[in-house]
Amino acid sequence: MKPRKITLWKKAAEGIKLKTILLLLLGAMICSFGIHNIHQRTNITEGGIIGLMLLIEHWLPISPAYITPLLDIACYGLAFRFLGIKFIKLSIIATLFISGFYKIWEQLPPMLPDLSSHPLIAAISGGIFVGIGIGLIVRQGASGSGDDALALTISHTLRWKLSHSYLLTDIIVLILCLTYIPVTRIIFSLITVTVSSCLIDWIGQNREQNDKISDNSALLS
Repeated sequence: MKPRKITLWKKAAEGIKLKTILLLLLGAMICSFGIHNIHQRTNITEGGIIGLMLLIEHWLPISPAYITPLLDIACYGLAFRFLGIKFIKLSIIATLFISGFYKIWEQLPPMLPDLSSHPLIAAISGGIFVGIGIGLIVRQGASGSGDDALALTISHTLRWKLSHSYLLTDIIVLILCLTYIPVTRIIFSLITVTVSSCLIDWIGQNREQNDKISDNSALLS
């Protein structure tokens, strides 16, 4: 029985490097830190799955505990078809890291000043944290949530820039959120998702360039 478990573990971990795990850990830490200490404290609404979950929760008597997993599973199921099993394995690791860090931050006092009275600064700084954190995760060929998986799938299938894919999904959700959120708050949400999308695209683009360099080196050798 034990050898069989070892074999299954080896198959699950096949092709995953320690450096990749550490970078997923770092990305999860940065992203969750920004969302917990900035977005949640200043009530800046997210786009993507988080925004859609809040929208459904507002209009329908359904708990987020049920909404979020269903939305994530649907996005990951779509991503599996186009991005493969390794993407799913890495995304599971990243998601677990993000959940773990959320739990850690919740046990600690706020680590940044309350920016509620400075929503523009909150929107930009929050977008930087999310952009760098998710960007590091995307750079490893993974996603931190269902909306990341959806954006990556759109980018892969339609050959769009990753930032355009993120903005498309975020803007659609934020427009729907106008049914219960004031326009002024949505504007700051648009700022934060624009900043984060551009950073994710820039870091992800660096990953694609590195992959091309590695492929060319392998051909030359």
